[in-house]
Amino acid sequence: MAQDNKATDRRRARVRRTLRARAYGKPRLSVFRSSKQIYCQIIDDEAGLTLAAASSLEKSARESLKTGADVEAARAIGKLIAERATAAGVTDVVFDRGSYLYHGRVKALAEGAREGGLNF
Repeated sequence: MAQDNKATDRRRARVRRTLRARAYGKPRLSVFRSSKQIYCQIIDDEAGLTLAAASSLEKSARESLKTGADVEAARAIGKLIAERATAAGVTDVVFDRGSYLYHGRVKALAEGAREGGLNF
């Protein structure tokens, strides 16, 4: 079990290091997924502020989604974060997948955010 956590931590650090090199002052779209929900937030690392956030736990999302743990929910949350980001004046971000592979729900969230108008 400790080996799995080491690999996850290394992957997360590698992704974050690459993002810092390519960010050029852009905020990052950070993703966290659990077995039942998905969360994302747009973070300005220079100022240390969260500019926008969305999750499948929000009341509006829970009413319209069957569950928070599928690809459709991730795509809807991606569109929601894009809508909130444009309202906050953010259009260009860097996608931070964390230690997750770009597949399934993480990919669906990214595609939903792109459909909503975010550029990355």
